[in-house]
Amino acid sequence: MIKTVLITGATSGIGKAVAELLAAAGNNLIITGRREALLTGLAKRLEKSQKIKVLPLCFDVRDKIEVDNKIGNLPAEWKKIDVLVNNAGLAVGLNPVNEGIHEDWERMIDTNIKGLLYVTRIVSNYMIENRSGQIINIGSIAGKSVYPNGNVYCATKFAVDALSKGMMMDLHKYNIKVSQICPGAVETEFSEVRFKGDKERAAGVYKGYTPLVAEDIANVVLFVVNTPPHVNISDLVVMPVAQASPSIIDRKDV
Repeated sequence: MIKTVLITGATSGIGKAVAELLAAAGNNLIITGRREALLTGLAKRLEKSQKIKVLPLCFDVRDKIEVDNKIGNLPAEWKKIDVLVNNAGLAVGLNPVNEGIHEDWERMIDTNIKGLLYVTRIVSNYMIENRSGQIINIGSIAGKSVYPNGNVYCATKFAVDALSKGMMMDLHKYNIKVSQICPGAVETEFSEVRFKGDKERAAGVYKGYTPLVAEDIANVVLFVVNTPPHVNISDLVVMPVAQASPSIIDRKDV
């Protein structure tokens, strides 16, 4: 069955891979992101290559007014959202808490927690009207175990863990599934964003072992989306074989 899937943070990394894989499976997409050229380019490419419909919406999930304007005023034909993938998120900085940068804290909190809530509040009400739907939150192993200097980022992902559980309790009576997928180390722009464009430092995060790639998580999302109607995978952790925890990685070649 063709579904309508809304994916936040779809211009790169996991979000982009999820968009590409779900489009290849024949689903129509609403994709969001901050970089308009990348967003519209992806939409045009997927519409042409996969013969699906794609609605690109350019905004920052941190901006509640923009979220309300874009998601809250969808054209009628796009309001029956079957799946929401809350993917937009980031880490900024890697400082001990006493050296934390306020702007970095606010960016992570506003994106990873508040942005997820702004989008979910609107979309969950569409799903309640339809008495069906599925929400997939992209969490992190950082929401399961804290690591040194990860303080605020870990706190935001612990919040996603708690929110996922709370959403399931609130929404299951409306036939709405809620899932959380928690990746370990995934080689994307994540570390480059964390280190504010320092490509060399970012590359070092993935040296000496084989990390996950965005397509690995996209395949997990597709699996979760395709579960039978009576099945809900509520919480799923995905790690590279070389990783045992956020801070324990077997680096053979380093």
